[in-house]
Amino acid sequence: MITGAATGIGNLTARALAAAGHTVYASMRGIGSRNAGHAGELLALGRRDGLDLRVVELDVQSEASTEAAVATVLEQAGRLDTVVHNAGHLYIGYVEAFTPEDVQRLFDINVIGIQRVNRAALPHMRERRSGTLVYVGSTTSALLPPFMGPYVASKTAADALAQVTAYELNPLGIETTIVQPGPFTQGTEHFPNASHAADHNRGQAYSMLDPLVAGYEQATSNLFTPDVDAHPQAVAEEITRILALPAGTKPLRSIVDFTEAGIEHVNEVMYRAQEEFIGRLGLRRLLHVTIAGNQPSITHSPAGERG
Repeated sequence: MITGAATGIGNLTARALAAAGHTVYASMRGIGSRNAGHAGELLALGRRDGLDLRVVELDVQSEASTEAAVATVLEQAGRLDTVVHNAGHLYIGYVEAFTPEDVQRLFDINVIGIQRVNRAALPHMRERRSGTLVYVGSTTSALLPPFMGPYVASKTAADALAQVTAYELNPLGIETTIVQPGPFTQGTEHFPNASHAADHNRGQAYSMLDPLVAGYEQATSNLFTPDVDAHPQAVAEEITRILALPAGTKPLRSIVDFTEAGIEHVNEVMYRAQEEFIGRLGLRRLLHVTIAGNQPSITHSPAGERG
């Protein structure tokens, strides 16, 4: 089950996983209204190519909706092996100009939405002692770029939530991978659909920076090497590759970044510090996923990241 599958990375991932032979539930809001067209396209693709590609209503801001979506999957498919947390929203603007309500709404989508979906899906996975959670994170949680304060804060919070949840799920045989895409200026609606700060008066106080904000998308495009096709399809392909790996061998983190930002070095330092600290707490076993059948535990490593 993939959240936020109407467009962008979620949509591409649904198509890629279905083509690889998975039974895919592409979830989104408003399958009978605002996203009826996107839902219809995915269903038509499944019929045309003989793929087990299905659509389910899911609003990550509603506990009732997340519970109903998971119940639908379990009723129809009998089990839920993987959740791909992809739903998210982008804010661009000056931090002071975002009202508390702005920030609260974004965190409700990008962070609390993850918690709602996990609470719906994890009882089933815990009972089976197997499953995989894939989080579509962001390199912004390490790079902290300007003019995206609430978004960066929400992606950082989501990353931390995913990491700590992984510690607690590893002994239960449930794997975690955090995929960290770099920026993309094509193939998604992230930039065109971005929200802006509600307090325009506060925003005017930063008007001297307006040209920098206006040129932000172009500045992002300039990070790419001219001959590189930086398309989010690469994220879908990486998620498909990871889910094909044997149980217990999936990487904790994987990077899909065409800007050569050096995130793999940040991850390596962070992981080693965490490993040492958690080891000193006497909790090293939380770093290992325990696979059913008394197989040896596998240490999740940041190695194997895609650049």
